[in-house]
Formats: sequence, structure tokens, C-alpha cells
Amino acid sequence: MTDLLVEQDGPVLRVTFNRPRAHNALTFPMYEGVHDACEKADADPDIRVLVLRGAGGKAFVSGTDISQFAGFDGAAGVAYEERMTRVLRRLEDTAVPTVAAVDGYCVGGGLALAAACDLRIATAASRFGVPIARTLGNCLSMDTIALLVAHLGRARTLDMLLRARLLDAAEAHAAGFVTQLVDDAAALDAALAETVAALASHAPLSMWGTKQAVARLRRAGLPDGDDIVARVYGSADFASAVAAFARKERATWTGA
Repeated sequence: MTDLLVEQDGPVLRVTFNRPRAHNALTFPMYEGVHDACEKADADPDIRVLVLRGAGGKAFVSGTDISQFAGFDGAAGVAYEERMTRVLRRLEDTAVPTVAAVDGYCVGGGLALAAACDLRIATAASRFGVPIARTLGNCLSMDTIALLVAHLGRARTLDMLLRARLLDAAEAHAAGFVTQLVDDAAALDAALAETVAALASHAPLSMWGTKQAVARLRRAGLPDGDDIVARVYGSADFASAVAAFARKERATWTGA
């Protein structure tokens, strides 16, 4: 799949989102490719680190390709969010350490993928958010909300989602979401190489145990939210916003 490049470089498995003209917006097969890459990383004892990165220097991932939402209803929305949760949990559960290298926009599904990684290194030009309250009028699953709250806290997650604003890299770093902030793409390459080398040299089971404990703490007592997803994805607002996006028009909201 040329839209998703999966390449082994010694002990590192590198996954590159390769749709730069679409700001690396993800198709459904690309999400499945991330899942398959996690399977590959865990099946090969020579792989010690998994790295996710976007091509083109403008975006890590700008979200899910909106054209795929045409004709969605509530049931399709639930199925989509379940697919997202499956991929995000697989990434979160990958036995080896995972690193998101972010240069540019990290939005929507891209923010969720980065959040599911263990570490996030980002350039100062990067931006983070899920502006669906002003774009599509859909919502996130309970699992994805919990993932964001775990990283950003309740107040900042609500502020980011309700105001549909993007966090700049400095704010994301101050919040602890970005684990290392660098100046530019060249510095990102250097920081990523240093981080990968350190991770590849550490005790695999020690890191696995830490990852598992953190993931289990995040998911403890997580309630079901399919009723929320079904209502929002089944709304007239969402259907009209998807159609408006295809026409390059701004969505209007009725609350129905």
C-alpha cells in the first residue's frame, strides 16, 4: 500500500503516512495497515521500536478522509468508532515502545493515533486538536475521549473539543502531551534517532510491563458510549456537514 509505508530499519519498524497532498488523511485501509504493522512489530523479535510519522512536512495526520463518511448513519458511526478503538488499542498494546514523530498538523484521528503511542516528539510548528464541533459535527468514542483525558486532563480536553481549537506545540508540550519539543524537521530527525537508540537498548520486558500497567489503569471502569455515538453520527447535522464538505461549503447546525 503506497498510502502507508511500512519499512524495517534494523531494530526499528517505521510506519509513514504517505498521502501528503491530502495532508495524510487516513483511509480505512490505512488504519488497518497500522493494525497490521503492530502485529508485525510484535511477531518479529528483532524489532524493538515502532515509529509513526507523516510524509511531506505539513502534517502527521490531518484526520480521517471525510469522503468515507458519505451515507453514514448511527449504526455506521458506531462501527467506525469501534474500528478506531480496535486500532488505537492495538497500537497502545504493542509490546515494543511506540513513538509518534510529529511535524505539522496532528488532527482528528491523527491526534488519537499519536495519543495511543508511548512517546510524542514534535516540531514547534506542529498543531494538535479535534475541531469536529466546527467541521463535521460528529463525536469521539468513549475510549478515545478517555485517551485524550488521560493525556490532557478533563478541563483541557473539554476546552479543546468544545471550542474546536488547535493547541500549538508549546501548549501541548506544557500539558505533557508532547514529550519532547524540537525546533524543526532536522532537529526532529536527531531527537528521534536518539530516542530510538535509547529505547532499543533498554530491557524489553521492563518497558512492556510499564506500558501494560498504564494502559490498564486508563481503561479501568470505562463505561459504554455507543448510544452517544449512534445519536451524533445518525444526526441530520452530521449528514449535511459531510455533504457540505464535499461541496467545499461551511456546515450549518440545527442540533437535529
